Amino acid sequence: MADSSARVARGSLLGLSGYHWLVIAAGWAGWGFDVFDALLFNFVSPNCIPVLLHLARGSSEAREAVVFWTGALTSLLLIGWAVGGLLFGWLADRLGRKRALFVTILMYALGTALCALAMNIWQLVCFRLIASLGIGGEWAIGATLIAESVPESRRVESGVIMYTSSPVGIALASVLNYLIAGVWFAGEPETSWRYVFLAGLAPVLVAFLVRLFLHESEGWQQPSGAAQQPRPRELFQPAMRRITLSGFIPCVAALLAWWACNAFIPLLGGTLATEHAARVGLPALQTGVLAEAWKARASNLFNVGGLIGALAAIPLARCMGRRPMLVGYFAFSAAALAITFGLNLAPGTRLALLLPVGAGIYGIFAVFAFYLPELFPARLRATGAGFCYNIGRVFAAGGPFVVGVITASTGGNSSVIIQTLLWVALIPLAAALATQLFVIETRGRRLPT
Repeated sequence: MADSSARVARGSLLGLSGYHWLVIAAGWAGWGFDVFDALLFNFVSPNCIPVLLHLARGSSEAREAVVFWTGALTSLLLIGWAVGGLLFGWLADRLGRKRALFVTILMYALGTALCALAMNIWQLVCFRLIASLGIGGEWAIGATLIAESVPESRRVESGVIMYTSSPVGIALASVLNYLIAGVWFAGEPETSWRYVFLAGLAPVLVAFLVRLFLHESEGWQQPSGAAQQPRPRELFQPAMRRITLSGFIPCVAALLAWWACNAFIPLLGGTLATEHAARVGLPALQTGVLAEAWKARASNLFNVGGLIGALAAIPLARCMGRRPMLVGYFAFSAAALAITFGLNLAPGTRLALLLPVGAGIYGIFAVFAFYLPELFPARLRATGAGFCYNIGRVFAAGGPFVVGVITASTGGNSSVIIQTLLWVALIPLAAALATQLFVIETRGRRLPT
């Protein structure tokens, strides 16, 4: 497994060889663009949904439709994401990590680009579902490939480095949307969203680099990992049930909290900006530019917080076990949400507090990048990690939909979004207790064979 690949030249960066860094870079880029493609819709929904539904942009009907369809399409994305995670995790254990990684990246890139051609809302739904299958499969395969390729002593750092691409991917989506919708095509909201979706083709280059330069991990090639074909139902047999539960509980809670918040953070920023513009009497064009700027600001603060929270996992993993780390992240998340959405704050202050919210809600996922591969044996590693990390999205799918329905029913104003998101704090609060009671500790263990 990782042992033979761990023989690197003295003086190499972090004890990792050039090929180790190539594997990490492939996983980093694949996951970053995965999130980039997944979240593009959240930024363009205020522009594309009125066009596809033939509604007047800015009307009350359009605002309600945007909030509703943002929730509905995000929920559909999560269900497709879960299916893709299960399917491609199983294929990665059966056919190999490299081939499965190539297919997932190619699928989500092409599916996202097809959204630019949608002529009605149902075509958009179909294209988003295609993309979601690839989006769901990529994470577990990339995390598994990295865990099996790097030295045991550098598994934490490698997993965290891979996960830092997630907030970078969302930041890239935010910047790209701002440049296209807020600068280059500022006066053309009816068409700017199509160019944003076309940018989803960028990961195709990463897919072909994976195909050309990566080779299969030794962990999967060993007879112990390939002699018997993996069967997903093994995850629920008595010998594996506690292990599967240990990955399932924190992942479900983290995904519920993240998607309930993140699906509406750009919308919250834009809504606060629109309300502020109405109070000070800004004209329509300036209001649109301000809305795009505040959407980017809200998302970027959340993502920078996520990056800080993810990097914090490296020193925390050196002095804490996996279970207390997860409990700590959940407790911090609950406190940050309660303060950000529970107090009467000025819009600028509320947006600024999205940074600590991101540190907890977003940062916790860096732990999963090394914790989930530590739980499962090689022949079930991608299947198990894919199941735990992605099946929670089926449960999480209800979060954006419920928030969207509630907000749409009240006209999509910021106060309702804030009040609804305050209740999300209960999720990490309950998760902290469940994690303490049921999650297995893996600190100091070698990667199972």
